[in-house]
Amino acid sequence: MNIHETAIIHEKAKIGKGVKIGPFTVIGEHVIIGDNTEIGSHVYLNWIEIASDCKISQGVISGGSPQALKYKDCPSFIKIGSNNIIREFVTIHRSMMENNATVVGDGNYIMAYAHIAHDCKIGNETIITSYTGLSGHVIVEDKAVIGGAAGIHQFVRIGRLSMIGGMSRVVKDVPPYFLVEGNPAEPRGLNVVGLRRNQIPPDIRDNLKRVFKLLYQSDLNTSQAIENIKKEVTWGEEVKYLVEFIERSQRGVIK
Repeated sequence: MNIHETAIIHEKAKIGKGVKIGPFTVIGEHVIIGDNTEIGSHVYLNWIEIASDCKISQGVISGGSPQALKYKDCPSFIKIGSNNIIREFVTIHRSMMENNATVVGDGNYIMAYAHIAHDCKIGNETIITSYTGLSGHVIVEDKAVIGGAAGIHQFVRIGRLSMIGGMSRVVKDVPPYFLVEGNPAEPRGLNVVGLRRNQIPPDIRDNLKRVFKLLYQSDLNTSQAIENIKKEVTWGEEVKYLVEFIERSQRGVIK
């Protein structure tokens, strides 16, 4: 371990092998830090479990009480997976429900000043850009990208491999594989760049384009569009998941 002499670490905190902790950082009682994780200076951590090989930049605050009027002081947590990069002054709040957790998966890149509120569930390999604000109970699925200064309403679900443009206001669910942008956010097209980067074959991208056209560039309502998709579009894994996502939506999808 490489711990700066000015760091304050509670005697009950559990620190793994090869961990680095910078100056003036405070590690509370209810903290577990996995092997080879690096913690910068002026960081505050409590009520949190961090897995291995993460990089936590200076000024990060994780483990504060949720910003919710209904919250009653109770033990709750944050769970962060491995290989995450969390940049300067990010804030992550623990769950508002007793013994529950706000969760961040593996391999995410969370940029400076982003905020992840209580009870959010972040998947794997997402990118959350600077100044983004995620309200409580938001779900961000794998490999989604959220542009800078976007505001995400509570209980919104963001589908995998979707992209949200910078400074967007998102009040409904974002279907997987699509690009949305605006205030309020509107569908702009397929997330072609993201799909190509993740080696989604051209025939599948073509099927997803047909789905987008039926949903957003026809005179059909959502239910009618879904019926036509089931009849007219090749039913691969991606199309199946997209349709199920829309059918399960509680808030309704961006339209």
